[in-house]
Amino acid sequence: MSEVLVFDRAMCCSTGVCGPQVDPVLPRFAADLEWLKEQGHSVTRFNLAHDAAEYAAHERVQKLLSSEGTDCLPLILVDGQVVSRSEYPQRENLALWTDSPLKQKPALPISNDGCCGGSGCC
Repeated sequence: MSEVLVFDRAMCCSTGVCGPQVDPVLPRFAADLEWLKEQGHSVTRFNLAHDAAEYAAHERVQKLLSSEGTDCLPLILVDGQVVSRSEYPQRENLALWTDSPLKQKPALPISNDGCCGGSGCC
């Protein structure tokens, strides 16, 4: 399983829904990160306003902040590699970077009476 680290801009909260103008990308991204956790990946999210020491503790993040400033945020690292910066990626990208199946195949019920359960409807 992958380790996903998200370094956000300074926000009041990770969903961004507590401000006067809600960016619809933020709740979608939060849901996508929850989906990654459900797939078994380790997901940690840092907020510049609350976790500034974490930004200094990661060399890649520190270098990008030194060269580009906060314009590089949000910054997404997967297993230590920068995979995205300056925007929140779509679930499809997160799935690709973590080698996660995007869609689960539905389990088909199997009955001793055949696929229709003996109802004769098929």
